[in-house]
Amino acid sequence: MKRALLLLILFACKPAVEPSTKSEEILVGEYGSMTGPEATFGVSTHNGVMLAVEEINAAGGVNGRRLRVQSEDDQSRPDEAANAVTKLISQNQVSAVIGEVASSNSLAAAPVCQGSRVPMVTPSSTHPSVKRVGDYIFRMCFIDSYQGPVMAKYIREELKVATAGLLTDTRSDYSRGLGDAFAETFEKLGGKIVARQNFSKGDSDFRAQLTAIRAANPQVVFVPGYYNDVGQIAIQARDLGMKQPLVGGDGWESPKLLEIGGKSLEGCYYSNHYFVDDPTPTVRTFVTKYREKFSAKPDSLAALGYDSMHMLANAMTHASSLDGSAIRDQLAATKNFTGVTGTISLGPDRNPTGKKLVVLEVKNGELVLKKTIEPQ
Repeated sequence: MKRALLLLILFACKPAVEPSTKSEEILVGEYGSMTGPEATFGVSTHNGVMLAVEEINAAGGVNGRRLRVQSEDDQSRPDEAANAVTKLISQNQVSAVIGEVASSNSLAAAPVCQGSRVPMVTPSSTHPSVKRVGDYIFRMCFIDSYQGPVMAKYIREELKVATAGLLTDTRSDYSRGLGDAFAETFEKLGGKIVARQNFSKGDSDFRAQLTAIRAANPQVVFVPGYYNDVGQIAIQARDLGMKQPLVGGDGWESPKLLEIGGKSLEGCYYSNHYFVDDPTPTVRTFVTKYREKFSAKPDSLAALGYDSMHMLANAMTHASSLDGSAIRDQLAATKNFTGVTGTISLGPDRNPTGKKLVVLEVKNGELVLKKTIEPQ
């Protein structure tokens, strides 16, 4: 999903009484955006990672070593993401990397990790090409070639929608990939894409594209974008008299979404990795701890960051050494790891298997769960 943050996670070996020394530290990186257009992605991911680190330290750390976190900001820019990971590996000599959460940024930085044989875990970059960079690249989230078809099937078969418009960000690998995946399945199921329009990241006026879509009169408009653009698109669509629901993917997920779009988003839907009000004990415990620490509800970015850190620490704990290949092998062997976003096993393609998807609707100014779709 998403342009985001470059967090540096330092695993410091700290005895119970004596202070840690620099030589005892184990350096790991996580990159993403603390500033820039998708800053909430980075902040939420960082918070989830920090909560996981706190728990790991309280339980004795990684084979007795405490974790310490240092952050760097890639400003939601692919070039900065690549530069930041290069710095982490060449100057800081990190053992592993967590990040990015925006697919374009992950695609820019993943080759650096692969070339250096440093394992990378992306919490929420959903574009299928991310893991294709190489065997040191892992993922915590489901991918666009899954969520796009699942949403197309939900819209076509359960909401009985026959026609859809498509509004895609041409500068986003995530947006293009998710839009194509949705459209292909929607049409295979007998639906029709009656209008296709594009915008570019950074645009503020979407009225021309929306006017063209309005003329085709689709029953829904699929907008595979990020929350900051989606909120503005919703406002402008309503200003133009469009009453159709907007539908999207996990890039909508942000506490800022409803702040930006407000009532314009009523009746709109998007796919996500988890639901904050899920009653299962693992989710309830996570939400309670997160709210106590950060005074906010954790979104899915926080949950995926939390799961990524715990999974990486688990792999490090069982690795024969902190060499990149040893950590890589343990990550690849991950089976039935209990996380907030599901029970995680990594398949031969280094994507998680068996992860559910939730469909959320904006209703009365709140997010409500419409459907939980089990893995298929």
